[in-house]
This record gives sequence, C-alpha cells and structure tokens, in this order.
Amino acid sequence: MNIQGKVALITGASRGIGRAIALELAQLGMKRLILVARDRHKLAEVAQQIESMGVETTILSLDLANSVNINIAIAQLWRNDGPIDLLVNCAGVAYQNTFLQSKLPQVQEELSVNLMGMYTLTSLIARRMASQRQGTIVNVSSLMGKVAAPTMATYSATKFAIIGFTQALRQELAPHNIRVIALLPTLTDTDMVRDLQLFRWVVPMTPEKVAQVLVAGLEKNTPEILVGWQSHLAVWCQRLSPWLLEQILQLATPGTKQPQDSLIKSFRAKIHRFGDWLLSGNMASLVSARK
Repeated sequence: MNIQGKVALITGASRGIGRAIALELAQLGMKRLILVARDRHKLAEVAQQIESMGVETTILSLDLANSVNINIAIAQLWRNDGPIDLLVNCAGVAYQNTFLQSKLPQVQEELSVNLMGMYTLTSLIARRMASQRQGTIVNVSSLMGKVAAPTMATYSATKFAIIGFTQALRQELAPHNIRVIALLPTLTDTDMVRDLQLFRWVVPMTPEKVAQVLVAGLEKNTPEILVGWQSHLAVWCQRLSPWLLEQILQLATPGTKQPQDSLIKSFRAKIHRFGDWLLSGNMASLVSARK
C-alpha cells in the first residue's frame, strides 16, 4: 500500500501503539489522519504534533462500546471528509487477574472495547470501502492472540477472536479489493502495560518499533505481521513443542504460587525426556517422514 496522499483512521490514537502509528504515518506522507479515542485532550495533543508536520487531522472523542455514537460519527465523517483508505483498529484495554478472581465489569469492558467496538467500527467502514472498491484494514491483535497467557484470560480471548475475525474478513473482502491484516506485537512499553505485572524474562519493545514494522508490512502482501523476535520464538515453540511453551509460561507467570524450584525441577525433567526422545532416533524418523 502506498500511503502517500491517503486518509487513515486510527483508534486508540491518544497513546501507546495507536499514537506511534499515527505519528509514523504522518512522517511518511499521509494526507489526513483521523484520530479516535476517548480522551479528547490527549487526542488534541497528538493532533498538534501531527499538524506541525503539515498533515491534516480530525479528532473524534468516541467510546467504542457505544455503537449508536459510532454509527453517527462515521456517517458524518464520511460525508464531510470523504473516503477512508486505511483503518487501524488499535483501541484496547487489558486487566490482569487470575480467572477465579476476575471481575465481571472488567471482563465486559474488555469484550466491549477490544472486540465489539472493533467489530462495529469495521462493519461500518468496510461497507463503505467495498462501495469504493479499495481499502486496507489492520486489526491489532497481540502475541496473546497466538499464545494464551495465564492471568490474562479475557484479554487473550479477545485477541484470539481478533485473529479469527481477521482471517474470515480477509477471504470475504478480497473480492472487493480490500486487504485485511493482523498486527501481532509482543509486550510493548505503553501506559496500559505499565499497570500490569510483567512476565519474567519478557523485554517490552517500544511502540515506535511496532509502528515501523507495521508500515513496512503494509508494503508487502502478508496476512499477519508478527512484531519482535519473542513473538516469532513463542509461535514456533508452540507449533513444535507446545508442552515446552506451557512450562516456560508457568515459570514466567507473575505471582505464581507454586514454588519456583518445583517448577524448575519439573521443567528440567521434561527437557531431559525430550532430549532422550531426540537421541532415540525418533526425530530422524519424523524428519524423513515429512520429506
């Protein structure tokens, strides 16, 4: 996708990854950026930065859980500002709790914003993109859309759902010349993440890096964009040895009540069994069977 001279709408644009994507697109020659989030004051600050680069902006203070307001806002926006070439669904919330201690209002907010808000906005814009026979939609999922994380059950569920939603839309909207892409960043250093207990050994990446990888991915015909070596490693580990990944997640989960030395002993025992399995010649037979 050639972004120069195009119009993009970005949700969650007041902070974190959404803000970084907006600034990156502005630097690379977008004609207009439509910035969507709940906090109008923070949106205005981002808009001021973008306008200083010579890029037009429109800000929309919207709660994505309110479908009626979204309908009205998009209808007015399309009528007044014309077609949208790129939609980036980046808005999201996350709460961290063990499942048995989860709180229903927080669960409902995650489902409403992360999933239903994205669904509502996408349905409105995709119909209009189909009428103009072109467009690109980016749905921001997460590494947790591929690898579920303990203490983040609802968040992981919404991100898995985004992957499935994206895969279905990709097939359905292709005849209308609309590309649909999933962006899967690893843990990113944002305001939202700073309120969470970090998993051991996970090194957060910067929102700016995520934005740069996305823009590079827009130029390629790729259905999913994994961001960060940790994402690639985790996905491959899940494919090749899911039990190993489960053990790593157990060790990495913050606040685990099982003694660490017990977990480590169990992990070492399974590694030894895996090594014995490899040395027994089973790996060679598996490789030859795949040829």
